[in-house]
Amino acid sequence: MRPLLRTGLQRLALGFVTLFIVSIIIFLSIEALPGDFAQSMLGRSAAADTVEAYRLMLGLDRPVFERYLSWAAGAVQGDFGMSLTSRPGSIRAVNDMIGPRLYNTFFLAAMTALIAVPLAVLLGILTALYRGSWFDRLINGSTLMAISVPEFFIAYILCYIVISKDMFAFGQLAQILPQWANDGIIWLLSFVPKLPTLAVINESTSFGERVWKLILPALTLTLVITAHMMRMTRAVLINVLASSYVEMARLKGLSKTRVVLCHALPNAWAPIATVIAFNLAYLIVGVVVVEVVFVYPGIGQLMVDAVRTRDIPVVQACTLIFAATYIILNLIADCVAIITNPRLLYPR
Repeated sequence: MRPLLRTGLQRLALGFVTLFIVSIIIFLSIEALPGDFAQSMLGRSAAADTVEAYRLMLGLDRPVFERYLSWAAGAVQGDFGMSLTSRPGSIRAVNDMIGPRLYNTFFLAAMTALIAVPLAVLLGILTALYRGSWFDRLINGSTLMAISVPEFFIAYILCYIVISKDMFAFGQLAQILPQWANDGIIWLLSFVPKLPTLAVINESTSFGERVWKLILPALTLTLVITAHMMRMTRAVLINVLASSYVEMARLKGLSKTRVVLCHALPNAWAPIATVIAFNLAYLIVGVVVVEVVFVYPGIGQLMVDAVRTRDIPVVQACTLIFAATYIILNLIADCVAIITNPRLLYPR
């Protein structure tokens, strides 16, 4: 257990160092943005004395290094400062703004992960077992198409299908297709429930209603991330299934299911866990487009609004949370890979 604990502590220390470097990059990058922040907040018609007084109130007259230490010390304690809106008198704590939005994003990510991760692993196992079959070609073609199509386009297509379930209105497509194809599409659309196309929620929204309104956003993200995880699972399992010990297990007369679950899958968890971690991180930091399409009040949309209004404390806090999410999920993936494959503790 000592080598595992030592490796985990090393990964954790490396994560803290990485987060420290990223925090410096975030602060300096925002600091390097052109223009005067105080002037942009007050407007071009503001008097010079008012702008200077506002700069003193925000502490912009202090050196960059001193302001970074002050911001970093507050971030370590969970205090990201105050959010600045278009008027100096309207100030809110960044934590109060990020808290509900971060919960909404985590809720959508968890709902998507509960669907996408088991589905991707299952499809990866099945396509690896039946490599070269019509099922393998169908799933690979579908996932390749899902990877190639942007997520916002998938979201709009799903919304259009839901809206058009009661009337087949695909424009010229309905005129080109034969009658039997139109009847088949209408029959398939009859099974599509009337799902909400806007994920507008608030603090009073119940759990069941929240899940109902997030079906389309979760389905959109599932179609996007399942493809990556499935293809990685399939590729790794095919590589492992070609190993000599797997061949020996087959010669002993073991079933395909037992060979995959008991011999191949445990040795394939390291790269699978890594790709799952990256896709889960995408669910936190890469859902900006999906949140905008479905008008979902998540942290991604909050960051977009903060960039538009030049709300620097909110942008810094959101970016740091995104970076910490990537680091934590990568740390978890490393631990899972080491636990499932202890040989990684002893490099060649």
